[in-house]
Amino acid sequence: MSTYRALLVDWGGVLTVPLDGAMAAWAQADGVDFEHFADVLRGWRELEAGEAGAGPAAAPVHALERGELSAEDFEKLLADELHARGSRVSAAGLLGRMLAGLETPEPAMHDLVRRARAAGVRTALLSNSWGNTYDRTGWDDMFDAVVISGEVGMRKPEQRIFTHAAEAVGVPPEHCVLVDDLPWNIDGARAAGMAAVLHRGDVPATAGELTGLLGVEL
Repeated sequence: MSTYRALLVDWGGVLTVPLDGAMAAWAQADGVDFEHFADVLRGWRELEAGEAGAGPAAAPVHALERGELSAEDFEKLLADELHARGSRVSAAGLLGRMLAGLETPEPAMHDLVRRARAAGVRTALLSNSWGNTYDRTGWDDMFDAVVISGEVGMRKPEQRIFTHAAEAVGVPPEHCVLVDDLPWNIDGARAAGMAAVLHRGDVPATAGELTGLLGVEL
């Protein structure tokens, strides 16, 4: 019998269409050179790597995900950085345009979570938010708990948010499995004592790994 009793799943790129495709579609529609966007994120990651004691302007993605920076302030920072690199874009509503592609669900993954829950596995959403709203239709049938970074003031891959999510479903971290599409979140979950599956957009492959871990045919 499996020792894993809870399934935690990410939102964007796991329960929705892949993240890269959605971001690329936004960049094309908004007239943004995608390399300019990637360059901004690379620069912010370098600052955020040493963010201890830094303010939101020095670690904007992390601050946005924790709810410490408003969506409007983040949009202004991002638009200014893109403009400086040659991509002129309107700050107003920028995040909504960026995340529009993630409104498309991945039905097979939604069904997988429902099957797991029906089989007695505790389930939770564990998502880093970018100031975005979520269509929560059907969530009562999918999740025993919902943990969204901007609502709890923590973000993946911080260990404390994994501990918080485990407590929310009433299962110790060592008996939880995370599914996420970002390798650093997988590493964070494992550091917190969880098992973790990197979702690469291949639903049957993810289902197979989870079947082996949870001992439930998915």
